[in-house]
This record gives sequence, structure tokens and C-alpha cells, in this order.
Amino acid sequence: MNWLQLLSYQRLNQKSDLAESTRSAFEQDYDRIIFSHPFRRLQDKTQVHPLPEHDFVHTRLTHSLEVSSVGRSLGRRVGEVLIQRHKELTERFSSHDFGTVVASASLAHDLGNPPFGHSGEDGLSDFFLHHEGKKYKPHFSEQEWMDLTHFEGNAQGFRILNKQQYQGLRLTLATLGAFTKYPCASLIQSRDISKKSQKKFGFFKTEQELFNEMASQLGLTKNGENVYTRHPLAFLVEAADDICYNIIDLEDGCRLGLVSVADTIELMAGILKADFNPEKANRIKSVDEKIGVLRAMAIGKLINDAVDVFLQNETEILSGSFDHALTDLGSYKNELNAIIDISITKIYRARHVVEIEAAGFEVLPGLLEEFIKAAEHLVKKNQSSKYANLARLLPDETKTVIQASPDNTYLHFREIIDFVSGMTDTHAISLYRKIKGFEI
Repeated sequence: MNWLQLLSYQRLNQKSDLAESTRSAFEQDYDRIIFSHPFRRLQDKTQVHPLPEHDFVHTRLTHSLEVSSVGRSLGRRVGEVLIQRHKELTERFSSHDFGTVVASASLAHDLGNPPFGHSGEDGLSDFFLHHEGKKYKPHFSEQEWMDLTHFEGNAQGFRILNKQQYQGLRLTLATLGAFTKYPCASLIQSRDISKKSQKKFGFFKTEQELFNEMASQLGLTKNGENVYTRHPLAFLVEAADDICYNIIDLEDGCRLGLVSVADTIELMAGILKADFNPEKANRIKSVDEKIGVLRAMAIGKLINDAVDVFLQNETEILSGSFDHALTDLGSYKNELNAIIDISITKIYRARHVVEIEAAGFEVLPGLLEEFIKAAEHLVKKNQSSKYANLARLLPDETKTVIQASPDNTYLHFREIIDFVSGMTDTHAISLYRKIKGFEI
């Protein structure tokens, strides 16, 4: 792989881009994402604490903005060195271009996540594995069934970024490549889940041709049918996410009283090491401010460390032989593992988190069941008047796609999953209550 090809500002299915003097193509990517409807919906999607009552607890929106900020710093820092190493880049790119690509991909990294966080992904999969959806298995190929029974937010994100309904999100190849942490399909013989980049998958069958085209134009190394090495900047997007959710989930847990202030300070101090000054910290009377200062310093340390790991392994990354999370090879691996351990036991398994996530296992399969039958009515017109009525609640673009391809059942199901997974937490709960007659 080479950087000139990897930094392509070409867009899929678009031969040329209108020249604009005020914004680069990568800056246009950032703006397209931040003004999009899917991004706006992240303001009411669970990060860790569902339906938070406290305004300082993170949603997917604030998390995405923070990951983007960290991603920009990582990209710029790496870009400064790479432009010195590769003189051919200086005529076309700057360190800001690296920063903007990583910031844009980071901004979009959670667009495909459904309501109720990771339990929402499991709830959507469970409909086909354990609920009414099991009966549909004979209608699908093995590949299609794997897609349906393993909802994947990363693949859903790639689908959102390339759907016709969101034409304004036609992003550059560089940003799409950096966005994709798992450049492989769900069902392939050569997929190795022991590898970091193949632990999950990055596209559904509906986007398979698009992904292959993108990978070819970027020059991503092919490791088998529908399996590629990561775009190098995807490692920085992953690092930005890892840094933010480790540190900021801990901060949220402390502010909610799930983790003690003393434990939080001790864990942050483990990263700061010699730079932690207990006396200076004690002079800050506000707990929120104290934790905020330590959080900022810890993130700075982790950014520096991730940049060092990336630059030390650039040759292996470009060759496709590097397949690790940057934070797993950094100087603070043990400290981050300590944070993960306490987060699992005290934050992610907190009673209020588990209770509302459990509701997702009821709400999302329930919505899928009803609206899949509504989609069947659109095509066959043989469902009850109930489903004729429910079909009217589907977005116009969803109905158009379904009616335009009456024999493509897999596409119908993907469209209904798009509709349900795209809802906010509040919308999903409200609509479920209404169609079940619990609320009028």
C-alpha cells in the first residue's frame, strides 16, 4: 500500500468533484457527516448509560465528537512525520489532511449503532436466532442469513454512508477506508477471528461490490475473497475510540457514583505516572474539575503513546502484516486493562444499565416482527389491515425500495433493519408502546 493512493479524495460512483477553494475534499467529508440526519440521531442513542438523566453523561453524539477530536490530534501528529518521511506527499497533502481524514472517520464511527448500545445489536440478532425471525431462514443464502443473525454496527455504518437516501454522505475513498476497522464480509472461509481486523465484519452483502471497489481503488492488500488489510488510518480511528471510551466511561462512572473518586484518581494517576502531582490535584476543590483535569492529561499521554506505536510500525502497517490495536502495544496497556476491569464490574454491569438494556431485547425484536410483516404487506397485499396500517408508518424511501424490488426479500429485511436500528432510544420505546397498545 502507498500513501498517495490511500489518501484518495475520489468519491465512489463519482468521476469528478467540484473544485472548492475554501474546503478540501476531506473537510467536506467532515461537514457532510456532522450535518447528516444519522449523525444527529446519535444525541439520543445510548453510549453506556441508557436514557441518562444527567446532562454530563455521554451519549453516542458527545462520544463521537470527542473521538473525532482525539482522532484529529492523532492524524495530525502522525501526518507531520509521514510527510517528512515521504517527500512525494508534500506537493498534495499536509498534516491537516491526515488529521481531517481521521477526524471525519472518527466522527462517523458509531453511525451504525442501534438504540440501547451493544445490547441493541444483540437484540436485533436475537430476533432471527431466537424469536419469530427463525422461520425466515429458508428464504436466504448462507451469507444473507449470517448478515441477519449477526447485526454489526460497523457494517451498518458503512451501509448508511453509502445509501442512496443519504447522497450528501458520499465520502472520499480515504475517509471510507479509515472508517472501516473490519475490512471483511461476515461469512468467508479465510476470515480469521483471532486477528484484530477480522474479529468482526465491515459490510453486508448489499454493500459487498461497493466495498470491493473502494478497496481496489485504495490499493488495500487483499487477503482472500472479500478480505482485506486495514487502511492504515483505521488504526488511528480505533485508537481514538479506545482512548475515549476507556477514560471517559471511567469519568462518567465516577460522576454517577459507580466508581469512587479515590479509585478514579488512582487509575488516572497510573497513566500519568511521574506527571501526577497529588498536592496540585488536592488544591482543586471541585471533584468534577479535578477528574476533568486528570482526564485531559491522561488522554494527552495516550495520544502520544499511540502516535509512537503507529510510527514505529509504519512499514509493517503499509505491508499489511500489522494487525494489532495500537493501545495493546503501547506503554499503558496494563493501566488501560485495569480501567477496563473496573469498568466491566462497576459501570457496564450497573443495575440501571442492565435494566434498560434488557428492555432493548424486548423492544427491538418486537419492532422488527411487526414491521417485517408490514413490509410483506407492501409486496403481497395479503396481510391483515393492521399491517396495512403499520406500513404507512414506514419512511417513504423505505417503501419505495421495497416496492421497487418485490422479489428481493433480503433487501426488504435490510430496509426494515435500517428503519429500526436508525431509531433513537426514545423513539424506539415510544413507537413500541404505541403499536402494542400500551400507550395512546
